[in-house]
Amino acid sequence: MANKNPNWVDEFESKGYAVIEDFSTSEECDEMKAEMYRVLNELEITAEHMAVFSSSDEEKFEASKWDYFFKSAGKVRYFFEKDALKEDGTLTVPKDRSICKVALALHWHNEVFKRFSFSNKMKSLAHDLGYKKPAVVESVYLFNNPGSGAHDHHQDGGTFWMEPMKLCGLFLALDDADEKTGCMWFIPESHRESKPELPMIKQEDDNGVISLKPGDYRFYADTSKFTPCPAKKGSLVLIHGLVVHKNNNNETNEPKNAYTMHLVEQEGTTWSPDNWLQSTEELPFNPLYSN
Repeated sequence: MANKNPNWVDEFESKGYAVIEDFSTSEECDEMKAEMYRVLNELEITAEHMAVFSSSDEEKFEASKWDYFFKSAGKVRYFFEKDALKEDGTLTVPKDRSICKVALALHWHNEVFKRFSFSNKMKSLAHDLGYKKPAVVESVYLFNNPGSGAHDHHQDGGTFWMEPMKLCGLFLALDDADEKTGCMWFIPESHRESKPELPMIKQEDDNGVISLKPGDYRFYADTSKFTPCPAKKGSLVLIHGLVVHKNNNNETNEPKNAYTMHLVEQEGTTWSPDNWLQSTEELPFNPLYSN
């Protein structure tokens, strides 16, 4: 795994991110893509699926959509592109271009993604990071359809706050990710100089509607220092919980698929009780080494 980048641990600690090329074979990537499109082909769209997920529109979610979002923990949920669904539930685009992401427990409920998520090479990666009691807290399949996929600059720790911050995002490129297809951009070393002044937490309004209160992202990092991070198919990008990153829209005519996970160290850390995502009795955060 480390042959292509033997110094990835040092790079991750110093820059806040690192790329491990050829972490997965082309065949493994194709298997995950084929499995996801099989799942989509069998999906029957119902009123329950009428949740549109857009990072720029989160604050505009209706109460029912927030409820769908918050109850996604431990389940496999489908989030549609903006304007992909009419009010009657019919699609304005082909089904395979209508969904922006599938979340949040693919790693547990789907055997193909579970096999990768709890593979020996994933356990080896966690060991090399120095994690004693690692756990997978969530997983997401990203489609990054043409003309979409952008996410403003942020830190993953602003959504999943823990102390000390031992959160590692994992982005597996199932297709080549470059500047045209919307690869990630990082501010190197920003994990050392910035943290969310106010992490993203749940809030309740006067009508009892629970939503997410955005963090106050007044970064200390210099946003002029954003650097692109292209990733070839099969490459794994590691993302420190405090490194500032973003990605732009996919400017090509084809989706840019990716499978993402968040890995945490449970030994000697505290997961914030204000995080919207919490471990449950039905599906606790899944220990990596014991699965």
